[in-house]
Amino acid sequence: MNHDRRLTPATERVALDSLRGKLDRPEYTAGEPARMAVPLADLMSAPDGHRDRQVIFGADLTVIERRDGWAFVQAALDGYCGWLPEETLSPELPPITHRVTAPATHLYPAADMKQPEICMLSIGARLAVEGTEGRFARLVTGGYVPLQHIDDRPVRDPVELAETLLGTPYLWGGNSRSGLDCSALVQIALTACGIPCPGDSDLQRDAFPEAEQIRRGDLLFWPGHVALAVSADLMIHATAWKMAVIRENIPDAIARIDAASDGPFLGIRRPGG
Repeated sequence: MNHDRRLTPATERVALDSLRGKLDRPEYTAGEPARMAVPLADLMSAPDGHRDRQVIFGADLTVIERRDGWAFVQAALDGYCGWLPEETLSPELPPITHRVTAPATHLYPAADMKQPEICMLSIGARLAVEGTEGRFARLVTGGYVPLQHIDDRPVRDPVELAETLLGTPYLWGGNSRSGLDCSALVQIALTACGIPCPGDSDLQRDAFPEAEQIRRGDLLFWPGHVALAVSADLMIHATAWKMAVIRENIPDAIARIDAASDGPFLGIRRPGG
């Protein structure tokens, strides 16, 4: 059986119990729940390896193996697996109540915007709010975030949310306001609307049904690339061509990508059917 490394919760030593009888390993484990406790961390192919994706604040994870200060984990969001520094994880799992819906916000030590910020939190960060003080939400894990930047309800329009990220720098494997790639933009937009979405463009293409005519909210695919349709003739995507999130005319993009020999256009997929 061929197992996709990105989605297989196993190292060469240890696998999740769910893989017993499917994957031979010396040890199996039920896994250990944990949560991302820092604003952002690279999810790597190996300890000190290359970045596959990133994990942001509040993400739930299952720890499968710990080794020399590293943890091999599987992300609850999309099943993606990889290595993170152990120090980025917390065993504390207070109930998540809100999500950051602004492109980014700041975590403050007090309910006061004039206080020096603790850190930046990116769009999609998951928060456990225990109360409010003025125009700030107080987190169970400590710190305060502006109420204007968070919500406890899904976003309605993935395109509208994606457009708030226009100008964000392109970053291979990036998943945050600080930098993101094509599949991250799509994943951020869809998951904000409560639509489950894989982390890489090939997985995204496999996840959703085909469509014949482009409409708002559709996904457009090329080899190794995905864009989100704003309308029948306009799209938004994170592209290395401009090293940023941009809008682009769809026919122009198809012609440009074909001319660069990065095609062909692979078609349309429709999240939510």
